[in-house]
Amino acid sequence: MSAPPIIEARGLARTFELRRRGGWFGERAALRAVDRVSFRVAPGETVALVGESGSGKSTLGRLVLRLLEPTAGALFWRGRDIAALDAAERRAFRREVQVVFQDTGSSFNPRASVLSAVMLPLRYNRGLDRTAARLEAEALLDQVGLAPDLFARRLPHELSGGQRQRVGIARALASEPALVVADEAVSALDVSVRAQVLQLMRALKQGRGLAYLFITHDLGVVAAVADRVLVMYLGAIVEAGPVESVFAQPLHPYTRALLRAMPQPDPARRRERRLEGLEGELPNAAKLPGGCRFHPRCPFAVERCRVEAPENRSFDGGREAACHFAGAFDR
Repeated sequence: MSAPPIIEARGLARTFELRRRGGWFGERAALRAVDRVSFRVAPGETVALVGESGSGKSTLGRLVLRLLEPTAGALFWRGRDIAALDAAERRAFRREVQVVFQDTGSSFNPRASVLSAVMLPLRYNRGLDRTAARLEAEALLDQVGLAPDLFARRLPHELSGGQRQRVGIARALASEPALVVADEAVSALDVSVRAQVLQLMRALKQGRGLAYLFITHDLGVVAAVADRVLVMYLGAIVEAGPVESVFAQPLHPYTRALLRAMPQPDPARRRERRLEGLEGELPNAAKLPGGCRFHPRCPFAVERCRVEAPENRSFDGGREAACHFAGAFDR
């Protein structure tokens, strides 16, 4: 029997209550940042969550990390409802599900050394004494490509962006996680450093059997690291499937538009892609369009799309898409 997924979301939702003009007695509005999302991450799997800024990716990541509580739905850790875990099980969950943020600099104590930052979870999550924690922290720094004799005593501001991100990865690994949530973990790095960090993360996946939930707006990163991709639009997953098949033949017009807007090395292709890319602005999530939420920007929309929300449908090869006419268009 196969092992249960490390994380499984079932109908997960998060709504934020907003207040419009008029003070305390003004009309209220609800922003549906995450709207009935279901997915799973298996042991050793890299799942990418992709979409434009404002699509709800980071909110979903915070729900997975339990930094936010869901408004509806359920989240399961190794088959157990997280809401029903006792105190010891919650601590085990916190150890096993770790995060690497986009801005690692702000997540470090600016007065604590690199070594201290990595030792902290070793002391408090794994209960190692100071000597054992120091030795393990040095080994972790070496594993992520930072020689301890050069970097252990440095402060965060003395590191480059790529070096800080490597320390963030070492700190996440210190708890011996099964899943790392990487929230735009390489988006602030230049191209060469980004490639190095992605290579490191792939190597750690193979060497440690890590799973990743990789939150990004960059489809190039998805192609480089992910096994499966979830495409998110206005709080909902509109397409999901293996990266290779989704990229080769997208089923949803939004995925198609994102792929057409990807940067291209050939100048002629760049001009072509810009013309064929996604048009219009992301609608206000507090005032979702009726019917299909993508229809105001969809070049294939018909009257049905304006009045009827599409159901999520399954296709061959582990594919899913929420579109009335999924796949019925050329890439």
